[in-house]
Amino acid sequence: MAEKSLSKIIKERIIQRGENRMYVNDDFADLRNDALVSKVLSRLKDEGLLVRITQGLYLYPKRTKYGIVKPTLFEIAKAISGKEQAHVIPSGMTALNKLGLSTQVPMNAVYLTDGTPRKIKVGNQTITFKRATPKMFAYKSLLFTLVVSAMKELGEKGVSDDVAEYIIKVLDKEDDRENLRHDYMIAPGWIRKRLNAIAQ
Repeated sequence: MAEKSLSKIIKERIIQRGENRMYVNDDFADLRNDALVSKVLSRLKDEGLLVRITQGLYLYPKRTKYGIVKPTLFEIAKAISGKEQAHVIPSGMTALNKLGLSTQVPMNAVYLTDGTPRKIKVGNQTITFKRATPKMFAYKSLLFTLVVSAMKELGEKGVSDDVAEYIIKVLDKEDDRENLRHDYMIAPGWIRKRLNAIAQ
């Protein structure tokens, strides 16, 4: 396929799908010309249609009078892991922040993955992917997964009664009770015991 035709197809697809979406070469795998797709994406970035988030990852941004609306680090991490059909879970301080257990916004986000462990620079920030055991991806509720990740970060002795009580209140907001019951049953023993003791 000629570069001009391919460029037109890619540009039209991006615009039709709407703003605030990220793209990698694999999103245009059906065009069967990775080298040319890469070249076109780079050129669309130079033309101002796309913004490069990191190597090989581009954003068709939402533009407001205040400037470009940038994706969160979690959205970027999911887009990067999606290239290899992997999953990501916020870990450590990232999980604590998402649950409201910490007001500290980590400059360098850490995510657990079942894909390739690596570090990726995004502007002046770093996204770290750490390989996790398959069990961490067996939870059905993202909220409960965050809870397990956060509690592991604090450690058994670091989860005070106040923290455990707060976590239970957060979990009470989860609508899918069946998924919560499933996740509770496969959680580490000390986490089940800690949450159960406070709940009672």
